[in-house]
Amino acid sequence: MSHGFLPLTKKELTADGISQPDFVYVSGDAYVDHSSFGTAIICRLLQSRGYSVALICQPDWRDPGSVQEYGEPRLGFLVSSGNMDSMVNHYTVSRKRRHQDAYSPGGAIGKRPDYAVIVYCNLIRKTYKHTPIIIGGIEASLRRLSHYDYWSDRVRRSILLDSGADLISYGMGEHSIPEIADALASGLDIRDLTYIDGTVYKTRDEESIYDAIRLPDFEKVRSDKRAYAHSFSIQHANTDPFQARRLYETYDGKLFVVQNPPAKPLTTQEMDDVYA
Repeated sequence: MSHGFLPLTKKELTADGISQPDFVYVSGDAYVDHSSFGTAIICRLLQSRGYSVALICQPDWRDPGSVQEYGEPRLGFLVSSGNMDSMVNHYTVSRKRRHQDAYSPGGAIGKRPDYAVIVYCNLIRKTYKHTPIIIGGIEASLRRLSHYDYWSDRVRRSILLDSGADLISYGMGEHSIPEIADALASGLDIRDLTYIDGTVYKTRDEESIYDAIRLPDFEKVRSDKRAYAHSFSIQHANTDPFQARRLYETYDGKLFVVQNPPAKPLTTQEMDDVYA
């Protein structure tokens, strides 16, 4: 892996001899190049596989130009709220505003928006209508299917739909992200990446979903607490990467969000390769 810092500006990218990065990683955190930060792990892992990655940290979500620093990436955008869920980062359990952000320079508040993943993706989509967007990290992972949102006190649909992203890499991404990168680099369309463990995708073709358990429909989950509990029970029973089944839920009877089984854990050698 590279021992230099990841590029944070177009000038730094050009200095590395790169005119167009393979991926642009948008993060709600300040840049910390340490293995306790998922951003650093994923970016360095991609670098080790021969892919170029440029960072946009804490972009101004009120300015579409803030995500245009490098132009359109060759393969896609990677988006994360950072090491913390943006709502937990902003509010106490009493829904009172916090006065410090541990992942921003000087602890400054206001460097990221509420529901950062959704906001960042919508910002990207204003300019890059068809560029693949892959979301990950804790905020996307915990919202990959319909879920109760404490902050608004209602059941919300999958973040994949509200964000306009193409794919979720949930949980640890050391297996799924390189596999996604290799597939995109080979020329596959992002819509064809329906087979990768540790990912969630959307489709309108129910017949293409195989060997899967159908969860209660979103409309039912949203209005019926028993249906919500039943859906959660099925999800909880399918978290083992060796035995879990594929799951999917329906929206308006015509749109399907599909969760593939979790990615397999890293082997000892893979762990050394990633973290050593």
